Amino acid sequence: MSENRPYILSIAGFDPTGGAGVLADIKTFEQHKVRGFSISTANTMQTENQFYDIQWTDLSFVIRSVETLFQNYDIKAVKIGITPDLHYLNRILSTIKLASPATKIVWDPVLKSTTQFEFLKITADLDLHHVLSQIDLITPNYNETELLFPGFLSRELWKKNEIPTAVLVKGGHNAAKPGTDYLFLKNKMTTLLPSEKKCFEKHGSGCVLSAAIASNLASNQTHKEACKNAKTYIEKYLSSTSTLIGYHYVS
Repeated sequence: MSENRPYILSIAGFDPTGGAGVLADIKTFEQHKVRGFSISTANTMQTENQFYDIQWTDLSFVIRSVETLFQNYDIKAVKIGITPDLHYLNRILSTIKLASPATKIVWDPVLKSTTQFEFLKITADLDLHHVLSQIDLITPNYNETELLFPGFLSRELWKKNEIPTAVLVKGGHNAAKPGTDYLFLKNKMTTLLPSEKKCFEKHGSGCVLSAAIASNLASNQTHKEACKNAKTYIEKYLSSTSTLIGYHYVS
């Protein structure tokens, strides 16, 4: 492994199938030539078709793990996946920012699994705006965007520039324009169109996309470059098999 590869960290759940969570992230990191670390927020019992159970990792253990890695490595970017609530997420974010303010953070706000298991509940006890102000980019799908920010797309509230982070709205759940992603940087929107590749639904595709973006940010790409290149990668992944778990490769 090249000594000059940037360090990157995944803080996400453990999926025994390797299709999602930290295992999928590590596979993605390796293909992007970044040196990947991982911390598990939860141990899950699932297949690519069904979710059975989850056991969350104690927050204090996660925080100590984050502190240990940042004390020993210059981590350029962090991808965050499932957390049980905003308080848990906020503690992680605060720890990262205290240790390394320049580290880029990508949050994939997984609210529900594809089998409709609810991971994260958005409650009013913690200001979502404050949480987002510590993040460089979030990657909700079309449905999650409307749950997090009602009217953001349907009433074009993004033009008011009230969200303190960049937003990539994934197009996989957009029935009107499937596969079309939208990147919002302040009050400007960039449309990322799909290629003509024949893609198939994949378990954990959102994890792979956000991990690819974080990898690109760790390699000093701009938000637009990182998202555009990650889209190329995820389309190769989606087209690699007709099953729910694909192959990771770049060529």
